[in-house]
Amino acid sequence: MEVMISCRNLTRRFGDFIAVDNLNLEVETGAICAFLGPNGAGKSTTVKMMTGLLAPTSGEVRVCGLDPTAAGLELKRRIGVLPEDLGLFDDLTVEEHLLLTGDIYGVSRADHEVAHGTACCTLSAWSMDAALSPRRAPTGCARRPRSRWRCCPTPRCSSWMSRSRPWIRSPRRSCATCCNRWRATGVTVFLTSHILSMVERIATQIVMIRKGKVVWNSTVGELPQSLEDHYFDLVETPVVEELEWLGPSRS
Repeated sequence: MEVMISCRNLTRRFGDFIAVDNLNLEVETGAICAFLGPNGAGKSTTVKMMTGLLAPTSGEVRVCGLDPTAAGLELKRRIGVLPEDLGLFDDLTVEEHLLLTGDIYGVSRADHEVAHGTACCTLSAWSMDAALSPRRAPTGCARRPRSRWRCCPTPRCSSWMSRSRPWIRSPRRSCATCCNRWRATGVTVFLTSHILSMVERIATQIVMIRKGKVVWNSTVGELPQSLEDHYFDLVETPVVEELEWLGPSRS
């Protein structure tokens, strides 16, 4: 199987602080890889190095067989990235955003019509109108079409940074369906999220990172317990604080 993402001793320092520490990782073509860890673990820094937004201090990374630092423009033609906070034009409709994205990536009108039809079907399933603009849409609904814009150029590799923001139940299922469809066509999905229930349902590979180091890397089937239990055992112990102002515990 072809390797889509490869990291070898990948390291990034900010002064004396080591954000990513000798990270080694391989993700095969068509995988849905969940990259998990607490805030400050090094997830965003790793994704930035993978997408050419940040140069490594040492080590190497390859995505689609390309060096993001040396071939950043060509890499961006082959990947789609959905950051946690994607800037939108308030007065452009969903359809106009799709047209703009297609033009930026040089997507032909014929291919754009296919992408537009698929996007409209997805939005219809989410009860959202393609003629609606982000300014007029509810906050939760305004985030939904972003996955369609990310895939307008038909990428080989897609990075999805959903973090802890909750998805409404129906769109969450639709997004899981989209991820599986992309995987069926050979697209690799690299996902960072704190929604462990969704991750366990759709991911094929689980990677956990803590303080810049990979502490777990396996298929979902190789997890020794539920993803949630394993995650909290390895990387992020839940903090339980006594709320003294509520009075003594009755348990």
